[in-house]
Amino acid sequence: MECESCVKIMTEWDIVAARQMGRNTAKELDFSIVDQARITTAISELARNIYLYAGQGEIRIEPINEMGKCGLKVIAADRGPGIQDIRRVMEDGFTTSGGLGAGLPGVRRLMDDFDLTSEVGVGTTIQVVKWLR
Repeated sequence: MECESCVKIMTEWDIVAARQMGRNTAKELDFSIVDQARITTAISELARNIYLYAGQGEIRIEPINEMGKCGLKVIAADRGPGIQDIRRVMEDGFTTSGGLGAGLPGVRRLMDDFDLTSEVGVGTTIQVVKWLR
C-alpha cells in the first residue's frame, strides 16, 4: 500500500527525501526553527540506520493530535536483522558504524517520546514524537 507520508529507504538519496519531508511537515505544523532542526536530525539518523543496518525500510511522517496536544510522529520500520542488544545500542557513545555514536540515544534526546521494538531476524520499528509547544 502506498502512503503519501512515507519514504522508502533504499539509497542515500532517500535519506535526503525523508529529511525534506520531515522538515516540510514540521514547518506546516508551525514548529519552531529549532524544533524543525531537531526533527530533521532525528529523521536523518533513523533513515541512515535503516540504510546502513537493514538495507531498506521506510520512514512514515504524520501529524498527530492526542488529548488536545498536536505533534509530529515519525515511524522508522525495517525488516532487517533486528537489534540483538537494545540496551547496548541505547548507550551514549556506542557505535557499530564508526560514526560519532550519537545514534539512537541522540534521537531519544531530540524528540519527546521514543519507543523501540526489535526482534532479531524480523526487524526493527522505532516511533518518535515531537510535541508542538
